Amino acid sequence: MKRKALALLSGGLDSTLAVKLMLDLGIDVEALNFTSPFCTCTGKNAGCKSEAVRVAEEFKIPIKVMNKGLDYLEVVRNPRHGYGKGINPCIDCRIYLLRKAKEYMAESGADFVITGEVLGQRPMSQRRDAMRVIERESGLEGLLLRPLSAQFFAPTLPEREGWIDREKLLAIRGRSRKEQIELASEMDVRDYPCPAGGCLLTELSFVPKVRDVLDHSDELSLRDCRLLKIGRHFRIGRRTKVIIGRNEADNNLLENVMQAGETALTWMDGNTPAGVITGDQDPAGIGLAARILLRYTKAEQATPCRIKVRCNGSEETITVMNDLDEAAVTPYLIA
Repeated sequence: MKRKALALLSGGLDSTLAVKLMLDLGIDVEALNFTSPFCTCTGKNAGCKSEAVRVAEEFKIPIKVMNKGLDYLEVVRNPRHGYGKGINPCIDCRIYLLRKAKEYMAESGADFVITGEVLGQRPMSQRRDAMRVIERESGLEGLLLRPLSAQFFAPTLPEREGWIDREKLLAIRGRSRKEQIELASEMDVRDYPCPAGGCLLTELSFVPKVRDVLDHSDELSLRDCRLLKIGRHFRIGRRTKVIIGRNEADNNLLENVMQAGETALTWMDGNTPAGVITGDQDPAGIGLAARILLRYTKAEQATPCRIKVRCNGSEETITVMNDLDEAAVTPYLIA
């Protein structure tokens, strides 16, 4: 009887190699990919799923794309196993993903789960002790195969039952990708876009933005987290924030993602970044946001400036002083 593996596929090098190895060993594979507002593998408009879908199409295997939902944001807010160097709950994240994979196994008809994890590659979630915790708490003991580092672990059920020849599994460990790159060449795996992958939660410069959302939200929102990738963020009230575009791409994105009840700001007398106020709206907050916006224009200092204010289809012009220098703006700046 031919066996089937459910593969966690990001589209990066390691997970791609794990899938290819299973296919070469005669195992049927279905891919499972998770989208996240914190992925750095591709740009602001896409996500890891585009690479995972491309790999699945190349290998001619089915793929299921799942969103990390609001329950995932609660994992980020309160991780049982703590954070890494940033605000990254890597151990809890892996447990979350693998629990979802276990739930999907029955529907997919898979016999076991595979990942591209490599022992010792990531400092938090790929230590031997952490990998054991992840396997146990995900409920996949004996059913979680890590083909690239399998020789360093006790045989899994697929190996013990003879579904897979353990001797053909690998013994890769450590942070270098040299062995994987060589293996990719041998297996004719090409076009991998992000050998190391990445998550914004590990980037220290991104931590203040995430922490601000966690600290100022009674109910977490996936959209609020996606917005963190766009522009400069300023906290101007307990429930009010202004986002200012850094460039034309940011300006266009802010324009496209505005929702009802939010306010757009532009300087009327020169080139201007886009500003969007989210959360509670009031005249004082709009005035402050407009003054912060002017800090990032070429408007003359200490002069009155006209600001176009748009909200819910209506438009008005207000005049505010361009009176905030860098020192005055900094206390509001999140990142």
